Amino acid sequence: MTSPSQTPSKLTDVDCDVLVIGSGAGGLSAAVTAAYHGLNVVVVEKADVCGGATSWSGGWVWAPGNPLAKADGVEEDRELFRTYLRHRLGRHYQEDRVDAFLEAVPHMVGFFHDKTSLQFVPGTKIKDIYGDTPGAGTGHRSVGPKPINARRIKPGLRAKMRHQLYETSFLGMGIMAGPDLTKFLSASQGDIRGIIHAGWRVGLHLLDLLTHRRNMQLVNGTALTGRLLKSADDLAVDIRVSTPARHLLTDDAGKVTGAVVNSPEGDLQINASRGVVLAAGGFPNDISRRRDLFPKSPTGWEHWTLAPKQTTGDGITMAQEVGARFETDVASPAAWCPVSLVPYWNGRTGTFPHIMDRAKPGSIGVRTNGKRFVNEANGYYDYVQGLLAATPEGEPVEAWQIADAAFVRKFPLGMAKPLPVPLFPYLRSGYLKKGNTLEELAAACGIDPQGLAATVASFNDNARKGIDPDFNRGATEFNRYGGDPKNAPNPSLRPLEKGPFYAVKIVPGSFGTFAGLASDSRARVLDTDGHPIEGLYVAGNDQASVMGGHYPAGGINLGPALTFGFIAGRDLANATHYEDDDSAAVLQVP
Repeated sequence: MTSPSQTPSKLTDVDCDVLVIGSGAGGLSAAVTAAYHGLNVVVVEKADVCGGATSWSGGWVWAPGNPLAKADGVEEDRELFRTYLRHRLGRHYQEDRVDAFLEAVPHMVGFFHDKTSLQFVPGTKIKDIYGDTPGAGTGHRSVGPKPINARRIKPGLRAKMRHQLYETSFLGMGIMAGPDLTKFLSASQGDIRGIIHAGWRVGLHLLDLLTHRRNMQLVNGTALTGRLLKSADDLAVDIRVSTPARHLLTDDAGKVTGAVVNSPEGDLQINASRGVVLAAGGFPNDISRRRDLFPKSPTGWEHWTLAPKQTTGDGITMAQEVGARFETDVASPAAWCPVSLVPYWNGRTGTFPHIMDRAKPGSIGVRTNGKRFVNEANGYYDYVQGLLAATPEGEPVEAWQIADAAFVRKFPLGMAKPLPVPLFPYLRSGYLKKGNTLEELAAACGIDPQGLAATVASFNDNARKGIDPDFNRGATEFNRYGGDPKNAPNPSLRPLEKGPFYAVKIVPGSFGTFAGLASDSRARVLDTDGHPIEGLYVAGNDQASVMGGHYPAGGINLGPALTFGFIAGRDLANATHYEDDDSAAVLQVP
């Protein structure tokens, strides 16, 4: 362990009550909560912008029992949530931590929605992924950040905000899942209301680029971090970018008392009288840990994460240096997501997450043997998990998402956009493959042509009947919601019939990591003997997933991140009651 006496005396001292290391959802949640309760909070961020992987996410939060649902008249017994999680998590179900999450999450939503600049919108139609599991929800268990115009955020604070991930934007403009995305997709089919909506949104965005040189219409993850940053700034939280933490400080009794950080002004010793919250984003860019923990990744480089490059496990390493336990007994070490690699003219390679296209009718995923391997309309986690399981040892883990001509003009296929955006840039770069027939497409992709032909023929026969005997695609509400409501008899299934046919290569990626620091129900980091380390807390992807490495619903990264950050902030402030008890019951959505 490192004590203050071992720290060079030349360091400049900064004193605070709470030091938060990392500025994603978990870190900013802890910072805002602690500051609201009167504590002096410093946030240090390794990157030159804040937000981490949160800014590049969809921004949706799994928050069962949230007050927005109650405001809509939806009251669910908490035992339903426990039932669902017990079935999905199996032996990884930790009763104390799950109960802490389920008890705190509605208060967390009520607190931020009612008392800070972070307001939410309800996910009324977002289903839990496994609809045939007891306790599964059919809506109202998720909340998303309310869009915000960046003009409401101070220019100095805007400069510290991470931009929208380009691959999930349209010319740098974010499109929010739900009605916003639906109207954009309807515009590609000539719907006049969709065209007006898309034209208005794009016109505003172009004006923003001319006047502010950035996207100002914040949605999804950028709205979440933007609102959290504004909330932190409103409460006088000291936010420092380009300031990586190097090691923790402890006193003679082993209590964590702060950290040594590098800053643009030189090294600093930040003394935190109450404690430190680790929220540095986990280890998705730590090649060594990926090699050791990720399946079928013998060098660690056979994986493409969607997290920023700074997420190299610093928080976990610093915690281990003071005796913390790194918990790897999880169903999966990471929150898998299928991705495709986007080549750009300047030599850069982008990473595109396949979130919504897989579920649309008229597309299937196959391996190089031409065979399907998964229910494509289930969660992104399931897609990669199925691909890993289907790939023999020693073979590269890769697949092809295939679609017909009607699909690519109606829906996105990866980075390739539907009408009126042309396909030729994606074809010219090699990102998108094309064949006038399935045989030509197989040759272009290196897929077994006979295997592909047999797979498509069988799939088409069943899709016309609205069934998928192989993988039960379209059998759950989650599958059907992700499809096309105008497609009959099953919104998730349509035969691939008329060429030309198109394909995008899929490789394994992730949103972040599930393995992480062991912690208790109060978000305190545990040592190797299972005892809390005084003064040390954890939230976000530095924390071992409360879901035990499973992915039962969309938003199970951000939901626990915000909630355990909230729990940590309250614990550091010695808060004994929820100020939002009235708003947690019923509140009005602004």
